[in-house]
Amino acid sequence: MSLTIKDLEQLQSQNPDLRMELVEGNIIVMGPSYYESDEIGSRLLTFLNIWVMPRKLGRVTGSSAGFILPSIENDETGGDPEKRNLRAPDVSFVRAERLKKTQRDFVQLVPDLMVEVKSKSESPSDTLCDRIKPLQEKIKLFLELGSTVGILIDPDKVLVTVYRPNLEPVVLKNNDKLTIPELLPGWELAIAELWPPEFD
Repeated sequence: MSLTIKDLEQLQSQNPDLRMELVEGNIIVMGPSYYESDEIGSRLLTFLNIWVMPRKLGRVTGSSAGFILPSIENDETGGDPEKRNLRAPDVSFVRAERLKKTQRDFVQLVPDLMVEVKSKSESPSDTLCDRIKPLQEKIKLFLELGSTVGILIDPDKVLVTVYRPNLEPVVLKNNDKLTIPELLPGWELAIAELWPPEFD
């Protein structure tokens, strides 16, 4: 049976502590994030908002914001939002002109920027590829649907990979700076600032 966004909303109301996505008619349940992964996402969200909010450039959201995505193919489900995929990146940015007023519901658009933070491996048999590949595929999907930039943060390797349509991914290391000139001209972030500090 192919599930819909209404099914997801009902299940979400019964389980408010769980994060869920709707992918090809299947509800994907995601438990709480590991602390470090969520802190990294929160740090990036904060750094983005410090730049975005005073300039009124758009809206930055975290991992609970759901996006109803357009259909890749113009098929019979393309016009029915209930049957489309609903995904939630760890961090997203939407330009102001595309979402002039916030919504109390899921939004039917593709964010201009989407970010995924890799969680830690569960066991020795849970390989790096097992964790990275679904995130890479998710970023690829968003880029195909219209996102301008996708970012994958890997705390294990202390790397940030930046994806853009029709371009080779750019890998940034700890001494590099992240810039997104096509969306946020003038903004930059030292990669080292993403990683949570150790306190004395």
